[in-house]
Amino acid sequence: MRTFQVTYLIRNLATLTRVGLLAPGSDATRRVVEHLGDRERLRAARVHPIAVLAALKTYASGRGARGHGTWEPLVGIVDALDAAFYTTFQNVEPTGKRWLLALDVSGSMSWGQIAGVPGLTPRDASGAMALVTAATEPHYSINGFSTTFMPLPISPRQRLDDVVKAISGLPFAGTDCALPMVHATERKLPVDVFVVYTDSETWYGKIHPVQALQRYREKMGIPARLIVVAMVANQFSIADPEDAGMLDIVGFDTATPAVMADFVRG
Repeated sequence: MRTFQVTYLIRNLATLTRVGLLAPGSDATRRVVEHLGDRERLRAARVHPIAVLAALKTYASGRGARGHGTWEPLVGIVDALDAAFYTTFQNVEPTGKRWLLALDVSGSMSWGQIAGVPGLTPRDASGAMALVTAATEPHYSINGFSTTFMPLPISPRQRLDDVVKAISGLPFAGTDCALPMVHATERKLPVDVFVVYTDSETWYGKIHPVQALQRYREKMGIPARLIVVAMVANQFSIADPEDAGMLDIVGFDTATPAVMADFVRG
């Protein structure tokens, strides 16, 4: 199976199940499970973990993103996609930068869906991105925030469901997106890139995130970059449009990780 066919396969598992090609105990199902478990094929296809997670959530839901078509998910396919999510961490090329991630822990992060994927909430996606960073980058710090800032004990050896559980049910109030930079400035932490994952809440407190980043740069002498990812599309803006080191991302889909990596590398 060639590289492009692996990607095509992942995108069309639901259709193959719906038309009956994939069925319990069938030879086609066995072969698909083998391909999804083939580390080298996945590496050659350069499939990002988030793309696999989106496929997993969609397939396991048994219905299309727009409500068109239903199917009975096969346990073997669900398990193979779950394993492939972790296997594809190997496909992510580390930037070597010093990352500080800040995950919004407010209750609204568990509502709705992103990228048109049934069951994929902002909390799921932010947890997955944190897990990928932990598994691929040598220098990182992962934290939660609302109107306070707290470290999150996320390990690359954890499973995604454990990560989501760890960042659920935490105390929250507002959403102060300046806290990552304020925290790093106060503790003189060397950071190359700040990433804020939120849903559509971009409230800020005593200092605007742009000012907090500028103050951090001045105090530390590091030209740090800032990415604010609002996973539910709405009209918002935090980044200074005149500052090439700041990026607002409105909405989230499987192309987002590549955009972020390119921005971080300059």
